[in-house]
Amino acid sequence: MGTKSIAVIVGSLRKESCSRKIAENLIALAPPSLALDIVEIGDLPLYNLDLETDAPPQAWRRFRDRMHAMQGLLFVTPEFNRSVPGALKNAIDVGSRPYGKSVWGGKPGAIVSGSIGNIGGFGANHALRQSMVFLDVPLLQQPEVYLSGFDKLIQADGTLLPVTAEFLGKFMQAFAAWVDKIARP
Repeated sequence: MGTKSIAVIVGSLRKESCSRKIAENLIALAPPSLALDIVEIGDLPLYNLDLETDAPPQAWRRFRDRMHAMQGLLFVTPEFNRSVPGALKNAIDVGSRPYGKSVWGGKPGAIVSGSIGNIGGFGANHALRQSMVFLDVPLLQQPEVYLSGFDKLIQADGTLLPVTAEFLGKFMQAFAAWVDKIARP
């Protein structure tokens, strides 16, 4: 079995975003079978096929190399206008190219979405699921995570409310079992 390397991709670029704080807590809640690491996406130039040459942007190469080395994916994202933030969509596009060399395919994944409103990032979660189906990322189906009012789930010290930590701890156990079942060695 061994420890599996998991890319944590945070949809928000804001340094103190709720999504980043949730991601940091998920890393702390992860069982020892998972080694989670946040992969930054904010420095990726917008995807443009004209730049897909023998020497694509260095940031694209670094991102692709790092993602190829990962064995699983954990997306933690807010909802922007009923979809995913532009930076996350751009990272998905950069990682899906060049054609036939996608960094995504076959890696087990999961999505944690949230919003300050009542629907918990449902639109972002499902928009992301649609892209992941196309990119051949088998996603954990249950438990689903839609964090409503997620700004109120994080305490002043950055930790989660106990009930949220308990729920997300169970989610991380389910995700670890999913990764163990699906991940390539």
